[in-house]
Amino acid sequence: MKKDDLKNAALKHFTQSGYEGASLSKIAEEVGIKKSSIYSHFSSKDALFLEVLREAKAAEIEMKRAFFSETDNSSPKTFLYDYLVAVKQMFEENQSLKFWLRMSFFPPTHLYETILEEVVEVEVLQERMLEQSFDKWLDENLITGPDARSLTIAYTGILMSIMVELVYDHTEKKAEEKLEACWKIYWQALDKGEGIA
Repeated sequence: MKKDDLKNAALKHFTQSGYEGASLSKIAEEVGIKKSSIYSHFSSKDALFLEVLREAKAAEIEMKRAFFSETDNSSPKTFLYDYLVAVKQMFEENQSLKFWLRMSFFPPTHLYETILEEVVEVEVLQERMLEQSFDKWLDENLITGPDARSLTIAYTGILMSIMVELVYDHTEKKAEEKLEACWKIYWQALDKGEGIA
């Protein structure tokens, strides 16, 4: 189907070149149509971009929801570490999520507010799922900490630092080092044997 082909080509070009650098002519050429034919599927470059962006966002939400619903969370240490690894791998290996990550950090100026709303929606969902897990673990006396909200904010800070590394450094080794170092210190604070003030 030409529309799906267009979205796939657009994903590639937007990921490689950003919004401004991606050419509708090159996207059309890759699909084997004229640039003008794009407009029978999408009203504008913005419309094409936002549809690709929202599909990438939906993919992230689906993957994260699946992790929380399908992964055993009886061990907070295992669950939290595995989630860090899973998120890192998602953004390293999935082309759609690479695009989503890049655009969340470098949105086109004229679409900044629109994209910010999309990004915040995913962040709020992730924080809600994490906070529910932290509440459960605190209630079950499996971890120590001030409250579920504080533990969630600190943990998402680790996730954000890993994503920053993936955006700016593009080397798996640096992101891996950051994950391991941050995780080790974070878990020491939650471990029932350590405690935090």
